[in-house]
Amino acid sequence: MQLNDIKPAAGAKHAKRRVGRGIGSGLGKTAGRGHKGQKSRAGGYHKVGFEGGQMPLQRRLPKRGFKSQSLKYNAEVTLTALEKLGAAEVDLLALKAADLVPAMTKVVKVIKSGEITRAVKLTGVGATAGAKAAIEAAGGSLA
Repeated sequence: MQLNDIKPAAGAKHAKRRVGRGIGSGLGKTAGRGHKGQKSRAGGYHKVGFEGGQMPLQRRLPKRGFKSQSLKYNAEVTLTALEKLGAAEVDLLALKAADLVPAMTKVVKVIKSGEITRAVKLTGVGATAGAKAAIEAAGGSLA
């Protein structure tokens, strides 16, 4: 085999459709565009969602909701998760290392879900009022 012998597989290539080249081609005269109307003209088309002047669907429906982009940097940790972690000192890096919060997290808050029995010192991590009371009752502290 030589480089000049290489050919594509049979049926892999096909001729480009040449429109408007006479009756014999099967695509002469109107060139597959039908008769008259906006779509038959050169440059005649409309933007996405255009409904011929009728109020488009995306404008008929009400606008709804909002999703804050800053929420992706916030995370929550439960008291149960802190109990399972088993570390005496907990900070943002320790939580990321234990895969309790996503890597891009910037703000973490402990929420009161479950129980905690061991003393845990939180550094740079927030807590809800209930979670704070539970941590302090177990002998822990917040910094």
